[in-house]
Amino acid sequence: MASTVAPPSLSPPSPVLARRRASASVILRSVLEHGPVARSTISRLTGLSPASVTDYCARFTERGLIREAAAPLRSGGVGRPHLPVDLDHSRFVVGGVHVAVPYTTVALLDLRGRVLAEKRLRHDGTEPGPVLANAADAIAALLAGVPGRTALGIGVAAGGWVDPDSGTIVEHPMLGWRDVDVREAVGARTGLPVHVDGHARALVNGERLFGRARGSRSVLHLFAGNVVDAAFATHDQVHYGPRSQAGAIAHLPLPGGAERCDCGRTGCLQAELSERTLCRRARERGVTDGSNPMHVVFAAAAGDPLAVELLTERSRMVGRAAGLLLDVLNPETVVVTEIGAIHREDCLGALREAVGPERASAVVPTSFPDSVLAVAGGSVVLDVLYRDPLGSPGSPPGAN
Repeated sequence: MASTVAPPSLSPPSPVLARRRASASVILRSVLEHGPVARSTISRLTGLSPASVTDYCARFTERGLIREAAAPLRSGGVGRPHLPVDLDHSRFVVGGVHVAVPYTTVALLDLRGRVLAEKRLRHDGTEPGPVLANAADAIAALLAGVPGRTALGIGVAAGGWVDPDSGTIVEHPMLGWRDVDVREAVGARTGLPVHVDGHARALVNGERLFGRARGSRSVLHLFAGNVVDAAFATHDQVHYGPRSQAGAIAHLPLPGGAERCDCGRTGCLQAELSERTLCRRARERGVTDGSNPMHVVFAAAAGDPLAVELLTERSRMVGRAAGLLLDVLNPETVVVTEIGAIHREDCLGALREAVGPERASAVVPTSFPDSVLAVAGGSVVLDVLYRDPLGSPGSPPGAN
């Protein structure tokens, strides 16, 4: 992966604006992590002056991002009580869209990244226009079901090569998409700000904001679905690489792999670890007769030993892939989104065993087992909010 940490065409802010954004971000994230929390505690946690914390909290309150909690806090039972602040998750939502190969997931999330509503849309063909139009209309329908809530924006996540700066899916080989302007297509239909990113990068941000990777100095996310890719973040910055291509690991060779890849080689990560490969092997062994990987999980839960073998072996291969990336990047935390490790302890054990005992404790499954794709979409726009809560497109109106 390349070491560039932001889409290359984004111009850097002025030093003063950068400091303001950083202060606003760290304060709002302190409320996210510790709320309800006293302003004095935020000052101590962030190192910012009490006056700055008070000023930013007042601006967040004006925008409806935070509110004073009902119960005051006392310090040792003496002095005036402190009114703590907490996120106001009652006013705003964000839309999340995840475009997968067989279906699209749409959802609404609150400011804590919690999924409030979710729907799965089967693709009737893979032409980008109808797929994105259906997703936009489904988000509008979900919003109609939460009267009184205001949408701050929509995040769209997908596999393949995604350029967040232009809001474009540059290439998604499995869908056959090239140079699809997702931001324009979804934004024009909904009238909302739209942010777009790769799903592995989106989930790194979701993990560091709402999941197990919160506080980690470096995080690797390995996504093994129909698409296999990865994302890496250090010191709260996701690595994008030139032209936002970091994380493209589909054709890295996997030791012990024997699956023939479309590229002509044998043992590529994409060919070995794709859920399509899992389902094909399950059909060949009579475990299922379809293309839904959850049917393999259900068969294993019902006691089918062949299904158990297929899932544990796949998780073991994913562990080998994680081990390769650990050797190169040496992250503090490795988050794996893989169907076996999500649903079965024996699969998670096989994955960690393949990584090796010295590093197994660094590997954890996704923090969002029941809603990982919904969180991927929502995290795209929530990351924008938490990085620049007073100036990001789609934030509530008010002075910067």
